[in-house]
Amino acid sequence: MSDWIISIITDFGYLGIVLLMLLEALFPPIPSEMIIPFAGYSAATGALDPFLVVLGATFGSTLGAIPWFLAGWFFGLDRCKWLANRFGRLLTISSNDIDIADRWFDRYGWTVVFFGRLLPIIRTLISVPAGLTRMKPHWFVLASLAGMTLWNIILVSAGYLLHEHYHLAEAWLDPLTYVVLGGVVLIYLWRVITWKPHA
Repeated sequence: MSDWIISIITDFGYLGIVLLMLLEALFPPIPSEMIIPFAGYSAATGALDPFLVVLGATFGSTLGAIPWFLAGWFFGLDRCKWLANRFGRLLTISSNDIDIADRWFDRYGWTVVFFGRLLPIIRTLISVPAGLTRMKPHWFVLASLAGMTLWNIILVSAGYLLHEHYHLAEAWLDPLTYVVLGGVVLIYLWRVITWKPHA
């Protein structure tokens, strides 16, 4: 995958970064940890401007987050609660859990979105509950922009500072994606095993 990512950035420059980050936001298996460090390396060689790299990456990520947000928004809490009542163990949630999450997300929503953008896998999934709870779209976009900008600055800086050793950033950051994914799977299995319906 890394060779394909490198060829897209090399051939299409900033547009390639936007498209790759759009795909990364839509499909979590395409990790930004493999995209942005190389773009940072290209900036260090003078082929790209680091500011425009961050701008393009953030724009692509935000664009890709919007369909997930809209999917949650139009699916709605009522349908989600119906599914929870019908398939509670499989979903590991009840309608009461959803009501609690709705109140909690309504109170802390933008901070959850901001910090969620800094975590592999979660940065894509966080858009769905934001939509389900009908978070105000402008807060969703602003929080996403802030979190994604910070994350992209970190990755661009890693590639820029490591220069020709940019692959070292990938060696450290890419495994984090799989650690988080593994953690999510383990938590899900634990919740399925220990799940009990609310009285």
